[in-house]
Amino acid sequence: MNGIIHPCTHPEDKPAPKNEDEMMVAIFEYIDRLFNIVRPRRLLYMAIDGVAPRAKMNQQRSRRFRASKEGMEAAVEKQRVREEILAKGGFLPPEEIKERFDSNCITPGTEFMDNLAKCLRYYIADRLNNDPGWKNLTVILSDASAPGEGEHKIMDYIRRQRAQPNHDPNTHHCLCGADADLIMLGLATHEPNFTIIREEFKPNKPKPCGLCNQFGHEVKDCEGLPREKKGKHDELADSLPCAEGEFIFLRLNVLREYLERELTMASLPFTFDVERSIDDWVFMCFFVGNDFLPHLPSLEIREGAIDRLVNIYKNVVHKTGGYLTESGYVNLQRVQMIMLAVGEVEDSIFKKRKDDEDSFRRRQKEKRKRMKRDQPAFTPGGILTPHALGSRNSPGSQVASNPRQAAYEMRMQNNSSPSVSPNTSFTSDGSPSPLGGIKRKAEDSDSEPEPEDNVRLWEAGWKQRYYKNKFDVDAADEKFRRKVVQSYVEGLCWVLRYYYQGCASWKWYYPFHYAPFASDFEGIADMPSDFEKGTKPFKPLEQLMGVFPAASGNFLPPSWRKLMSDPDSSIIDFYPEDFAIDLNGKKYAWQGVALLPFVDERRLRAALEEVYPDLTPEETRRNSLGGDVLFVGKHHLLHDFILQLYQTGSTEPMDVPPELCHGIQGKFSLDEEAILPDQIVCSPVPMLRDLTQNAAISINFKDPQFAEDYIFKAVMLPGARKPAPVLKPSDWEKSSNGRQWKPQLGFNRDRRPVHLDQAAFRTLGHVMPRGSGTGVYSNAAPPPMTYQGNLYRPLLRGQAQIPKLMSNMRPQDSWRGPPPLFQQQRFDRGVVAEPLLPWNRMLQTQNAAFQPNQYQMLAGPGGYPPRRDDRGGRQGYPREGRKYPLPPPSGRYSWN
Repeated sequence: MNGIIHPCTHPEDKPAPKNEDEMMVAIFEYIDRLFNIVRPRRLLYMAIDGVAPRAKMNQQRSRRFRASKEGMEAAVEKQRVREEILAKGGFLPPEEIKERFDSNCITPGTEFMDNLAKCLRYYIADRLNNDPGWKNLTVILSDASAPGEGEHKIMDYIRRQRAQPNHDPNTHHCLCGADADLIMLGLATHEPNFTIIREEFKPNKPKPCGLCNQFGHEVKDCEGLPREKKGKHDELADSLPCAEGEFIFLRLNVLREYLERELTMASLPFTFDVERSIDDWVFMCFFVGNDFLPHLPSLEIREGAIDRLVNIYKNVVHKTGGYLTESGYVNLQRVQMIMLAVGEVEDSIFKKRKDDEDSFRRRQKEKRKRMKRDQPAFTPGGILTPHALGSRNSPGSQVASNPRQAAYEMRMQNNSSPSVSPNTSFTSDGSPSPLGGIKRKAEDSDSEPEPEDNVRLWEAGWKQRYYKNKFDVDAADEKFRRKVVQSYVEGLCWVLRYYYQGCASWKWYYPFHYAPFASDFEGIADMPSDFEKGTKPFKPLEQLMGVFPAASGNFLPPSWRKLMSDPDSSIIDFYPEDFAIDLNGKKYAWQGVALLPFVDERRLRAALEEVYPDLTPEETRRNSLGGDVLFVGKHHLLHDFILQLYQTGSTEPMDVPPELCHGIQGKFSLDEEAILPDQIVCSPVPMLRDLTQNAAISINFKDPQFAEDYIFKAVMLPGARKPAPVLKPSDWEKSSNGRQWKPQLGFNRDRRPVHLDQAAFRTLGHVMPRGSGTGVYSNAAPPPMTYQGNLYRPLLRGQAQIPKLMSNMRPQDSWRGPPPLFQQQRFDRGVVAEPLLPWNRMLQTQNAAFQPNQYQMLAGPGGYPPRRDDRGGRQGYPREGRKYPLPPPSGRYSWN
């Protein structure tokens, strides 16, 4: 869910929402589109990041301190540029007086996350009541009060359900998120049907200027020019140039086929197991970098580090006598052999990296010289400015309203310009320079300033310089190096356990900013890899104190906030106003290492004991840890069972009947803030109306519990059917032999896509109204035929609530829709009518197909075609249309 929350609250490619209510509606629209793409049939699990393990909090702390620092610097730079432009007489729109949205509030324990949980409860209830696609769905909401990262809460749920006897081993999982670790997590489940849906990354997407809101330049390049007119009468002024985001299905069964071919080894001294080999591959990827450990200095993913590790693994695994891992536990003796093999080539890796960088820099310098040499001596301006092919009609191109006047002005400009001799030197902007020339500016130089690198890994003595510069210790200090290596080995064991078994320790973290060298992994076989048992996660407000900078202290209670800024505070050293960023051989600041002090948990808890009594009851509630909540609609088999639990008032946890819920098992307990049938669900967003006819129900849900030392087996379950192979022999070749690769669309391999020719697109262009469609904030708006009108239309003053409709109808009748198009219009042979020519028939069909309210349903606003009824048969369509009286026109939904 955090991958949805961030782009909806502070988008990069369009104007930000004006307030929190618009953010919530944008999140709802995004989920709607994802739901329409994936179309889940059994379960929808919505997981928001809760309190993370301490190992993750270090990375969160670094991100939030950086975000706060960069936001303050951007605000200062924006104000400086604004003052300069206005002083020169430039034009800028008036500055909006609004508080800058601090994305750090998307952290457990803040009021924003608490409000988001309430809004999502309302959203789920609304969809279960009104959307036919949610009719038989089980929905689980794990909000920010439930501890754990969102993706790991989902993985923990899958692991625990797989260990139950009622689990279907052929369940198809679809996980939404753009993080690369989701690929590793999906492989670690060993489920045969696992797909990841992620928004397609499109680089160099246009972003509006923060000052003038125009596209094509950044704040630092803004000149304060008036906005160009868009359209003949500026009717396209509010239209956004960016297209809707597209999504990609990443099918892990195809990746497993690639890995099986890549990792298959002959003549092994032990039995080859592709599942164990994939586990080893996941483990080796941790050396390249993850959220909990810095990557080894010699392994850069852009330099082919994963391929290098795989080749070393295939060469050494014959000597190891077995696999590196088993169900999330590491064999350190075998890992040591792999790491020492990497250490043998470390020196050559560093030298090759330096040679590649020098070669790249040399090519770039030659390219700049070539471009400067090939640049034309004179480029005409105005209407004669050259344009790229196909861009003549772009918004930036100029059209002469008076060609004669434009030609006259160009002639006068050429006549008034002084003549220059062929030997005259020119400045960088093309104007002739004074006699003797001028000194070339630093920014016009061919060479770019490179960050200073004191380590120089490509020169002899690199290990001594590395430990001296990064750790401030002498390389001869063997005891310290041993401590760094032991902490890193503990980290590798902790991360693998985290991916395969769950959180081994909520308190452990890697206490250094840098990683050791692979050649230092000597004698790690006897290092302990056990973790303290029975550890508990931080509370939400405690985590805020551990990850927030002082600039974000407004999200904390006043007395807690004072600890971050008071010079006399006992923990003031945890919150530096400024901090160094070590580029560590990189070029950009965001790639560097933020050198922040690590938070001492003991000192933090001691300081917070003094301010805990100052918490209000509301803050105390937000500071408590919560759990998951399960929702079902009135058509779900669990609905009556849960309703009976509330009627009896049972206080003991009750087992979930798996036969009523697709084999899902766990424990139910009553929810004090439950959503119950026939009770009004109040809308937390003013622009959305209350649910006065609610039939959904919610209850607390807890996953099946196991002993602390229980080991979840990392194997494919009995009865699991592997998907049909997708790759062909030609897929292994480097070239495609001129054939275009075509992706699979949707989940059905045999689906034949329907294509429209150019004439059909022209017809749609004439019939479809221009400028219709998506909302301003939705990066994921549903297609026009799916939702008619605005689902979130506010209730106007004076309108009455919609009365409960057709209470005496059967449930299956309430889902029955209008007759299909081919049955709605009937022609009588006796009546003389204008003959329908093919072109008119096509236009009429298109007009009928795109009518705004063609498929309104009786039970809600969703514009879905009628689905199969509960008996499995196809519902019939009444030929004569609706037989019931129409409701009044006022209300939330529009009726035909």
